[in-house]
Amino acid sequence: MDYLIMAGQLMLSLSILIVLHEFGHYLPAKWFKIRAEKFYLFFDPYISLIKAKKLNGSWQVKTALSKNQDFTEDNPDQTEWGIGWLPLGGYVKIAGMIDESFDKEQMEGPAQDWEFRAKPAWQRLIVMLGGVTVNFILGFLLLGMVLWNWGEQYLPAENVVYGIHVDSIGLEMGLMEGDKILKIGDKPMVQFGKKELIEGVVLGDATSITVERSGAPKTIDIDEKWISFLASNEGKQYAIYGERFPVVIDTFEAGGNVELSGFQQGDKLVSINGKSTPWFKDFSKELSAQANTEATIGVIRNGQEIAPIKSKVNDKGQIGFVPQLLETASIKYGLAEAMPLGFVRGYEFLASQINAFGKMFSGKIKATEGLGGFGTFAKIFGNTWEWSRFWQMTAIISLILAFMNLLPIPALDGGHVMFLLYEMVSGRKPSDKFLEYATMAGFILVLGLVIFANGLDIMRGCS
Repeated sequence: MDYLIMAGQLMLSLSILIVLHEFGHYLPAKWFKIRAEKFYLFFDPYISLIKAKKLNGSWQVKTALSKNQDFTEDNPDQTEWGIGWLPLGGYVKIAGMIDESFDKEQMEGPAQDWEFRAKPAWQRLIVMLGGVTVNFILGFLLLGMVLWNWGEQYLPAENVVYGIHVDSIGLEMGLMEGDKILKIGDKPMVQFGKKELIEGVVLGDATSITVERSGAPKTIDIDEKWISFLASNEGKQYAIYGERFPVVIDTFEAGGNVELSGFQQGDKLVSINGKSTPWFKDFSKELSAQANTEATIGVIRNGQEIAPIKSKVNDKGQIGFVPQLLETASIKYGLAEAMPLGFVRGYEFLASQINAFGKMFSGKIKATEGLGGFGTFAKIFGNTWEWSRFWQMTAIISLILAFMNLLPIPALDGGHVMFLLYEMVSGRKPSDKFLEYATMAGFILVLGLVIFANGLDIMRGCS
């Protein structure tokens, strides 16, 4: 079920982004009176799941179950709308343009006034930039709308009063149990989390962490090797550090053993079977080791230690309560505040992606660790359907698609833009044959990258 929820969110998100991206090409093409022969969500080699076309004032609809998918008549001025069966993107087939359809026949005759190739270079440039423009605007807009509708909730670093707990990687980096993180590099830690460490070290070139240890500040130097590790898929599996807090009962879970055993709200649980467990991480780990047994829990109530309480531990290593967490902070934004802030957050994200690309080219981050396929994208949505996270991730993917599509690779929008800019500067248009071969090479390259990225996902899943 978790995989279905993640896959469903990814499919819906990509469908929205693909359709709007292609409308970014379709609308300016229609404004400049260029024929848009097809508009498809997903690709349709040999057969379409469904397609429709308006002919003689009424719509004709064909499905994959239709005996004949050809329309009874044709009108080249009308666009064929459809959904293909291969969910690797979508497209608008614009007349007189060399694209991934590789339709050579239409390019053999003289250019017609309703074809892409017959239009001035500036009009063709607007058509090609339409898709990424929509993705950029959509990404910034959605980030602003998420901030406006849901605001932000975070754990202030100043509220981590008990310091941190660390895992093996955190210890190796030089952190210790009970440290209070003050700064990553030169940037004070305001919002507590692992993300601040990754952004600071991997993307911000931070070379140190400043902590408060035993009441005094201490600077920990960060070795350059941690840049590639924190950016890697292996590094993402480690918590590095987390907030430390005592075990205090906040609420009881319905049907849990803890309430039946005589515990009360506000009880502080300090030991299991005589073993001291002052912090929630220690308590949770020890309780998991006592699964399907009866454990003796040390309790402090109203500041006084009382007699230990016995409680059954279920097969998940739980006794049925929710602990008191550290106090978080919430920020609400008005529309006038949220929209500019959405642009700032989007800009910061794009800057971080460009920085990450630079580190990949310089070898500080392995390219194989920076690539991911559909599985990687699906995981960022999480295994629960939360609309705030869904729209935030959709915004991020929209910005990623815009950025990737602008890369000067033939078959991508950026490749077409590159050739158009060359034409506008030099006054010479590349030959159709050259564009055909370049587009074919770019298409093979992009397809190879897609296969490679999804292959990495498969290998990570099997390892």
